[in-house]
Amino acid sequence: QVQLVESGGDLVQPGGSLRLSCAAPGSIFSRSTMGWYRQAPGNARELVAAITNGGSTNYVDSVKGRFTISRDNAKNTVYLQMNSLKAEDTAVYYCNLRLNPPYTYEYWGQGTQVTVSS
Repeated sequence: QVQLVESGGDLVQPGGSLRLSCAAPGSIFSRSTMGWYRQAPGNARELVAAITNGGSTNYVDSVKGRFTISRDNAKNTVYLQMNSLKAEDTAVYYCNLRLNPPYTYEYWGQGTQVTVSS
């Protein structure tokens, strides 16, 4: 079984910053695309940012210019740096690992709560 260990969620004021971390097994991390998803109450889970093993990234439009996803292959860890946080960023953030083709396995972390409020 694959375990993704997330950390970094907190309560912050609007305009503040947080950095989320997610550690994955080294045996599959280097062969995977890592992503951060979020789900607010009553909403569907949405992709926030993703990064391939080669370093290519993509972001949902609402976080472009504010969030940065990165990965440290030596530490088998993916990060999400979140700046200029807004109230609408409030959600549970989930780490996702998706193995590259030809594999189809996908794994999720337990989620970490991010609350942006004054």
